[in-house]
Amino acid sequence: MTDILFYHLQNQPLEAVLPNLVEKSRERGWQAAIQAATEERLQALDDHLWTFRDDSFLPHGTDREPDAASQPVVLTLRETNPNAAAIRFLVEGADLPPDAGDYQRICVLFDGTDQDALLRAREQWKAAKAAGHAVAYWQQDDDGRWLKKA
Repeated sequence: MTDILFYHLQNQPLEAVLPNLVEKSRERGWQAAIQAATEERLQALDDHLWTFRDDSFLPHGTDREPDAASQPVVLTLRETNPNAAAIRFLVEGADLPPDAGDYQRICVLFDGTDQDALLRAREQWKAAKAAGHAVAYWQQDDDGRWLKKA
């Protein structure tokens, strides 16, 4: 059974939340995969992870690179797991992977101001729960702290 965490983004955009979650995963020693749904988002995240903070960056690559298997963080549009990641981040409505049970954790990050994204996240929640995964819903408070709501 995989822990599938749903992050309802309301107070901060994906670009502010994702790097912090990936950093915490790396601190645990986990390899990470980030799956987007479009080439534009993938490229934007690729650029952003190098520059999201003045004093830091997240070493990463894309699954198109020959050394993807050795990257600590891999960006992809596919459902494969090129770097044997323990955690997978799904953004932009990317599908739950068919091998979801092979991960320790999957994080679904969705835009709370987008009705289509909300509906998609609800569908994913139902599918994850029906598949027997442990699901949790996280929402930010006004101070930016994540609170578990379900």
